[in-house]
Amino acid sequence: MPFSVLFILVVVQALSASPPAPQNIHVDNWLLTWTPAAEEGATTYTVQYSSFNSRKWTNVPSCVRISSNSCNVTSTKAEDEHGCVRLRVRAERRGLTSRSVEACSRHGDSCTPDFSLMPGPVSLTVYLSRNHSLAQEYGGHAKYRVYYGKEGEPLLKYKDAVASVTIPELQEGQRYCAQVQYLYFESSVGLATCTQCELIPESKKDSKQTVILVVGLIMVPVLLIPVMAYFLICKSERIKQWLRPPYELPEDFLEPFPERHLPISSSSPTEECCDVISSISPQELSN
Repeated sequence: MPFSVLFILVVVQALSASPPAPQNIHVDNWLLTWTPAAEEGATTYTVQYSSFNSRKWTNVPSCVRISSNSCNVTSTKAEDEHGCVRLRVRAERRGLTSRSVEACSRHGDSCTPDFSLMPGPVSLTVYLSRNHSLAQEYGGHAKYRVYYGKEGEPLLKYKDAVASVTIPELQEGQRYCAQVQYLYFESSVGLATCTQCELIPESKKDSKQTVILVVGLIMVPVLLIPVMAYFLICKSERIKQWLRPPYELPEDFLEPFPERHLPISSSSPTEECCDVISSISPQELSN
């Protein structure tokens, strides 16, 4: 009995559970594609669009409850005078729907910003152009909204700017991602860019000393070799003088041999001094 109750609860929960939301939704040349749900079951998908400066979402007529994972959304471009629409996809199964996930664009155009990332010491700079089509028409009312966060986490934080922006106080050795979308009077315009990520490099405290040491090791032989060559070639005589031992030759050393005055000792051989001892005969000893 307990097993039957548990089985019924599992089946009811499985039937009542909402399907997983589609992933990796992006637009490439007005072809919208996404990754279908991994779970088994008859899951369909519906694509919706929202025009410029509007919060209303409308179904794309040719992409309602389709079983494929792609849809041509070229027709939505004509629904807005600027051609800037936002797109999203939701999954449906057994009358239940998943949350809607907005699409991103892999290529920049008049409705999607074009940007690049440059990591720095505990920071990430998002390079954006100040001169874009919306800014030319709407001036300072058209801005960028830069979403950012750690890789694998939702990009909940954001900064609004009219041009490039630097995100400070990031953790070293961590990958951070950014996504950019046009903004007009606090309303999102067009498709957001697909996410880009960069690694924040780890700073080395002794990097400056290392650079100085390497430069020094390179410069020492570069400077020392020419100096040594100069002294060996141009100052060889002086070097020989420095190496000559401190010895003075006699003044008449270079004169001919017969004229050279050699020191001659005038002293005679040493004479031995002896004491004369008179002899004594044995008879004298006996007397």
